[in-house]
Amino acid sequence: SHAGLLNLCIVVLIAVNSRLIIENLMKYGLLIRAGFWFSARSLGDWPLLMCCLTLPIFPLAALMTEKWAQRKLIRDHVSILLHIIITTTVLIYPVVVILKCESAVLSGFVLMFIASITWLKLVSFAHTNYDIRVLSQSIEKGATHGSSIDEENIKGPTINSVVYFMLAPTLCYQPSYPRTAFIRKGWVTRQLLKCVVFTGLMGFIIEQYINPIVQNSKHPLKGNFLDAIERVLKLSVPTLYVWLCMFYSFFHLWLNILAELLRFGDREFYKDWWNAKTVEEYWRMWNMVIFSPILKNSYSGLTGNFLPADR
Repeated sequence: SHAGLLNLCIVVLIAVNSRLIIENLMKYGLLIRAGFWFSARSLGDWPLLMCCLTLPIFPLAALMTEKWAQRKLIRDHVSILLHIIITTTVLIYPVVVILKCESAVLSGFVLMFIASITWLKLVSFAHTNYDIRVLSQSIEKGATHGSSIDEENIKGPTINSVVYFMLAPTLCYQPSYPRTAFIRKGWVTRQLLKCVVFTGLMGFIIEQYINPIVQNSKHPLKGNFLDAIERVLKLSVPTLYVWLCMFYSFFHLWLNILAELLRFGDREFYKDWWNAKTVEEYWRMWNMVIFSPILKNSYSGLTGNFLPADR
C-alpha cells in the first residue's frame, strides 16, 4: 500500500502552499480593495452594456430567417447566406463597440464571452433547422417511409423555443428538451451561495497572487530566460487554483443552477476528466458543453456530407 506516501505528499503540499500564502501576505499585505469589484471606470462601460442588451436582436433575426425559409418565401441558399451574415455580425458588432469605447478588460471579456455563446448557439440553430427542413421535405416526398420519426423533433422554431434555447445551458439546438418536474428552490439557494464563495475566491487569488507576479515581471524578450521560466513556474500554482475555481463555479455550479431554474433535463456538462489517461481524452471530457456541438455540427456534418459512409 502507498497510503503513507500519499499522506506525506499531502502534508508536503499543504506545507508548501502555506509557506507561499504567508510569504505573499508578508511581502504585499492584503491587496483586495473596495474598487476590486466595482470602480468609477466601470461607469464608462455603459456602451458595452447597451451592446449586450441588443444582442437578442440576432436570435430574433435568425428566427425570422427560419420562418421565411419554412414558408418557402426564400430559398435555402438565401437562408444560409442570411445566417452567415447574422452569425458574423454577432461577433463583429461587440468587437467594434469594445474598440471604440476602449473599455476595461473585464467588461470586454464578459461581452465577448456572451457574444461567443450567442454565436455558437446561432450556428447550431441554423444547422439544426436546415436538417429539419431537409427531413420535412423528405417526409413530404415519402422518402422516409417506414422510419420512426418523432414529430416533436421536426417542429419549426417558435419564439418560445428560441428564447428557451438562448437561456438554456446548452449549445445544441433542439425543438424540445427533456424537462424536470419541478424546481428545487433550497438546492438552488445552496448552489448560489457556493457560486458566490468560489467566484470570490477566484477573484481573491487573481488580485492577491497573480497580479503582483505579473506586474513585477520583466518583458520576456528583455529579461533573463531563467527569470521568465521562474515567473511562469511561480504563476503555475495560483493559475491552477483559479482554473479549478472557475471550473467548479461555472461548469458544476452555475450551469446546474441555470438548468434547475429552467428545468433543463440534460445536465452532462462534463465527464470525469480527472480520470483521463491521455490529453485527447481529457479535452473530450472536461467541457462537454463545447464538445457536443462540435461533434454534432462540425464533425457529423463533415462525415455526412464529404466523407464516405463507411469511414
